Amino acid sequence: MTSTEAAAIALQDRAALWSTGEVRASDVVHAACDALVTGLDTPGLRMLAACTRAEADYEVHDLLPAALDELGLTFHPVGSEAGQEAAVRALARCMLAGELTPREFTYRIHQRHGHELPLTARLAELDDEYDILEYGDRTVDQVDAEVIAEARRLAAHLGGPAEPTDSPS
Repeated sequence: MTSTEAAAIALQDRAALWSTGEVRASDVVHAACDALVTGLDTPGLRMLAACTRAEADYEVHDLLPAALDELGLTFHPVGSEAGQEAAVRALARCMLAGELTPREFTYRIHQRHGHELPLTARLAELDDEYDILEYGDRTVDQVDAEVIAEARRLAAHLGGPAEPTDSPS
């Protein structure tokens, strides 16, 4: 993957996380600046990257859709199921990059989506498993390994929705 592809994915991820309230608007602006530095360049991206932290909370909502569109990226409306799924995939990539522990990842997913979002149902179950480890025969390492495998599956899908996995019986 080239640095421009990585920057585009990072911008798309920050946009998805912003649309679900996981990151601040200034994080989206920072990702836009990083994208410019790697060589991505469109008028909308320049306008987005030019926002100050003070302006970000007011301007990102209006500037982000056009900036993503110019780059061929997808804007997920705030609160949409597609946006929630994109944010889950973005968090999976964050966890795989070492920004979150497997436990933190499942906890955030479980808190945000409960057991209702089919894409994350297994992650919610794994979060529950962390809570009952002392009463069962599994170890933290075993649950971590399953969370990492699920995160890899989610992170591999950059475009359309990923199919949820069945829970082991």
